[in-house]
Amino acid sequence: MNVEASSAVDSRLKTKATELFGVDYPIVQTGMGWVAGPSLVTGTANAGGLGILAAATMTLEEMKAAVGEVKSRTDRPFGVNLRTDAVDVGQRIDHLIAANVKVASFAQAPRPDMVRKLKDHGLVVMPTVGARRHAEKVAEWGVDAVLCQGGEGGGHTGTVPTSLLLPQVLDAVDVPVIAAGGFHDGRGLAAALAWGADGIAMGTRFLLTSDSRVPAEVKDVYLGTAVTGTVVSTAIDGSPQRVVRTEVVDSLERAGVLKLPRAAVNALRFRKLTGTSLRDLLREGLSMKKNRGLTYSQVAMAANAAMLTRAAMVEGRLEAGILPTGQCVGVVDDLPSCETLITRIVSEASERLDACG
Repeated sequence: MNVEASSAVDSRLKTKATELFGVDYPIVQTGMGWVAGPSLVTGTANAGGLGILAAATMTLEEMKAAVGEVKSRTDRPFGVNLRTDAVDVGQRIDHLIAANVKVASFAQAPRPDMVRKLKDHGLVVMPTVGARRHAEKVAEWGVDAVLCQGGEGGGHTGTVPTSLLLPQVLDAVDVPVIAAGGFHDGRGLAAALAWGADGIAMGTRFLLTSDSRVPAEVKDVYLGTAVTGTVVSTAIDGSPQRVVRTEVVDSLERAGVLKLPRAAVNALRFRKLTGTSLRDLLREGLSMKKNRGLTYSQVAMAANAAMLTRAAMVEGRLEAGILPTGQCVGVVDDLPSCETLITRIVSEASERLDACG
């Protein structure tokens, strides 16, 4: 994004979030596991939005390499998504600080000590919340912003739709709020700003861009999915997760839960992919069991779900994969570049705001 283009930004799209993140537009690309790699993050950042690198599914060394690659391809701010319960989360935080990453994003609530350390070193801390009480809790700990995801969102999600959750969160906290769940165009951005949000976050819409490295055959499945073609299932890993409805998902739904032995085997396979030692895998499992209230079977299923998702998103193995998605998948019909997408959203949002006077 050149200086001339940046200076021409509609002043109505300048929000507390654009100032906080240091970006041109109040548009965030979420840290989707196996999807949000350097290419997507760089494409978003160079187009004026905030790209977030999905480090939760990377080893520590992979994360370091990915951060370095993004920094070599853009001088714009970007974020990195972390797992609070990762055994090496302290080392990951240290690297974000050393690499001068702008934003630390968390799908789960970060501990207060993590928030303090990151903020003390100048990073913006932004967890994702799915309930008013969660937003209030992390705001008390001093986070800089919250990403508020309604039930229309993809992957792990709640039951409250964005239209009801967002006003609740806006009423509850004073920090910038980024609206997520169902957003895919400029009309949605204008609506979020009218609600009082400081921007929008999108996952599925960015997954379906030319900068996304998801295999073409997988993108074709997404593009062919109707609005009614998704399902929120607990049969994948024990927690509600919105995915494309496929034969794999229907099979899991009929089975109720995965058999523990098979899930455990896949958990060990996931350990090899991520370079996690058996000892650390057990520690992470115990942490998940304690913090998320999962059974041992569900802990094994969580690792199994990561394997199934990777099979589709990285290897293109649709017959074995899980396809996380937001409900907006049913209204997306093209694969623009991040630059084209963001430019279009910004133009549409300005037109809508003009129409509203």
